[in-house]
Amino acid sequence: MNSTIEEINQKITNGEAKVLTAEEVTQMVINGEKPSVEDVDVVTTGTCGIMSGTAAILHLTAGDPGSFKKAKKIYLNGVPGFPGPCPNEWLGSVDLMIYGTAHSINDHEYGGGFLFNDMVAGKEIEIEVESINGEIIKSTTTLEEMSTAKMIGTRMAFKNYTAFTNPNQEAISSIFHAIDMEGPFKGLSFSGCGEINPLQNDPLMQTISMGSKILLNGSEGFIMDNGTRSTPEKPNLMLAANMHDMDAHYLGGFKTAAGPEIFDSVAIAIPITGQEVLERTFIKNSDIKLPVADIKGRHLPLTETNYGEMWDGADVRPIYHSEKCANCAECIVRQRCPTMAFTDSLDTQKCFGCGMCAYSCEFGTFEMNTGSVELKLAQGEVDVPIACRQSDLKRAREITLELKERIENGSFLINNCF
Repeated sequence: MNSTIEEINQKITNGEAKVLTAEEVTQMVINGEKPSVEDVDVVTTGTCGIMSGTAAILHLTAGDPGSFKKAKKIYLNGVPGFPGPCPNEWLGSVDLMIYGTAHSINDHEYGGGFLFNDMVAGKEIEIEVESINGEIIKSTTTLEEMSTAKMIGTRMAFKNYTAFTNPNQEAISSIFHAIDMEGPFKGLSFSGCGEINPLQNDPLMQTISMGSKILLNGSEGFIMDNGTRSTPEKPNLMLAANMHDMDAHYLGGFKTAAGPEIFDSVAIAIPITGQEVLERTFIKNSDIKLPVADIKGRHLPLTETNYGEMWDGADVRPIYHSEKCANCAECIVRQRCPTMAFTDSLDTQKCFGCGMCAYSCEFGTFEMNTGSVELKLAQGEVDVPIACRQSDLKRAREITLELKERIENGSFLINNCF
């Protein structure tokens, strides 16, 4: 029996829709059940991780009308933006684009991801404008005061990722690891939320398509198109949403060895229009292959593993044992924590569950099972610890559940664009 989008939306409106998360569907399959279209109307999916293609398009007031002709340069909390294309001549306001991967000129650890989090959290933002005539105009603003704040993701929610390790003797600096990756085979970093990732559950993009509604960092947005570098084999998405409606919990900065990056959270609903659509959501972590490449030669796979090895049985957050802290003069965890979640204590709201604290601290202050993986290489098998996760399964689960709850309470309908 097939269902139409209209029929599914009518069930949502009436409060009768049967909604499951992708993880709940998979667990049913693991338990020996085989859900049918009579059992499920919508499956919600989600992911959270570094998404370097993130940018913001903003319009803000930087000075009084007539105070400068137009902006030549602009910085928000020291993070450079790009004024225009509209010049807003003599209006005292600036249209600009700012990248989530941009780095502050004042603080090498602060960048666009941290800035966007501060904006969405309602914090005051420092503005510095250099006009075309050389004047310097300084002021402050908040997200609430910005008339326009749209987030655009040019390449988000990848279906396929590659994990990285370093088979070389010398350490390698990369955005794909929180620190210079030591070798040989001292650790592995990876991205992707496995069986709940949207495009893993609709790999043929039968329901995920241009115009589909989504949640981007908690804000209702839509899919603009396939993302840059998207291919049928390795698809990704171009997304947009209003930053005024976002939740700061779902986005932020992430420090890497090559400078600060940005993480985002995405949730997408899959309307179950037929049994074939539903059965594509039965996928398990162990079914999803994950190539492993040399971090210095990204497109040269050394071997492959799967997401079962990455996530099944692993902890999603560390336990902090303050009594084991050696009070080092220079705390290695404080230096390395990608989201600055550890100062003198662990901020569980900022924590990303990357695992760097447990990997780095030799005193057992941070207890976390991130696992290891046996890599079958030409020279034999090597057991490599999972050192850094650049995706956060906990946040992915949370935004997936939030979308489920919105559908169940009737506040999120499926748009018919298929």
